[in-house]
Amino acid sequence: RSNLYQANQLRDGVRRYLQLPADQTVLILHAKVAQKSYGNEKRFFCPPPCVYLSGPGWKLKQEQIKARDLGEAGFRVCGYMGLDSMGSSLMETQKLSFEEQPDAKGFSCAKALYISDTDKRKHFRLVLKLFFSNGQEIGTFHSKLIKVISKPSQKKQSLKNTDLCISSGSKVSLFNRLRSQTVSTRYLSVEGGAFIASARQWAAFTLHLADERCTRSEFPLREGYIRYGSVVQLVCTATGVTLPPLIIRKVMKQYAMLDVDEPISQLHKCAFQFQGSDRMYLCLSTEKVIQFQASPCPKEANRELLNDGSCWTIISTETVEYTFSESLACVREPVSPVPLIAALQLTGGGDVAMLEVQGEYFHAHLKVWFGDVEAETMYRSPKSLVCVVPDVSAFGSDWRWLRYPITVPLLLIRDDGLIYSSSFTFTYTPEQSCIPGQQVLSDVPQDSDKLLDSIHQEFTRTNFHLFMQT
Repeated sequence: RSNLYQANQLRDGVRRYLQLPADQTVLILHAKVAQKSYGNEKRFFCPPPCVYLSGPGWKLKQEQIKARDLGEAGFRVCGYMGLDSMGSSLMETQKLSFEEQPDAKGFSCAKALYISDTDKRKHFRLVLKLFFSNGQEIGTFHSKLIKVISKPSQKKQSLKNTDLCISSGSKVSLFNRLRSQTVSTRYLSVEGGAFIASARQWAAFTLHLADERCTRSEFPLREGYIRYGSVVQLVCTATGVTLPPLIIRKVMKQYAMLDVDEPISQLHKCAFQFQGSDRMYLCLSTEKVIQFQASPCPKEANRELLNDGSCWTIISTETVEYTFSESLACVREPVSPVPLIAALQLTGGGDVAMLEVQGEYFHAHLKVWFGDVEAETMYRSPKSLVCVVPDVSAFGSDWRWLRYPITVPLLLIRDDGLIYSSSFTFTYTPEQSCIPGQQVLSDVPQDSDKLLDSIHQEFTRTNFHLFMQT
């Protein structure tokens, strides 16, 4: 009875969560490559790794701590960030202080991180440790893999080695540094729906390769690697704000090279010419983003002279997002490791459908939930969970009369009630055709057991479809 009561309590709690999610999200933005420092020189990561805290669950948790501890300072979030090889010493990491932004998100960045030449690894991860200021640990979060490079490649890039090339649809950051001075660095960003050059925050932009033959209104996107001379579109990943179509040009000694068509590489200097314009380029002036008209070179028709503000450095970026909710339980343990779902694999169908959940940071204390229905779950490895797909009848008594697909969100729930939401859903789709030899009536007689059985059989022959919400 006790187990049944607890199960019903948990299901009721999941239903309340689905109606009003109180999520806490940790978003880490960082560059895909990092330039190694040599000797006493410290080449700080550029753009600096950033952390954003969002979701109503943060405020809810802070109110709980404030009520319990009766202190004003105990509920503030603080943290440390370092490289994954640095061990636990806080002296080797950078302290993060979060400030609240106008959109209510918490923001902080690690401006003084670097990797020295004594570290011989080719890849590493960043490690973020978050705490409340009363000492309560929130959890540990990892970035994606970062590739170590010695310096920007000056060679013409070959598509046989695509490690440093930039593909269409990938995310990039753009920054400008006057006279190679770190203090003068400005990042292309978006604020209030307008493009700005910020000294504090940077935005990730999706770089799309466009079809040059089409008009701006059509702008169909293409796959492939970005080459100089290509028409591209920059789309802010956070706001969706876009710039007009641009032609990306290679920059050499402050000249835009008009006849270069080689693939673009990490940390290359480039310029963005507005398509169809008379030598107009994307340029910054202090914190404003303006258009600058380049000067033609009389002796070399394949070059145009730029100013400092029109020369940008391009670098690929990564984003990793961790989302959890403590709304069902007073969680004493850290929320990490926070599982990340990457893909779903369905096998079988009907009454014997099995779903493999693929991703990272899985453990044996997780259960897969289809909406408010718990699935029988088996732990396979840190990258794989397998569960039995619940019968559609588990979603309520009205299922028999449904003639359209049912879509439910996929959740992972820890055995102490901690919820990990995901962007994945599962859809039950009834077959369109009826069972041979049986007729489904439009008006259902209330005493027709045979008809109910036939509809049940049709639903158990359900096709399953998976899709990821955008």
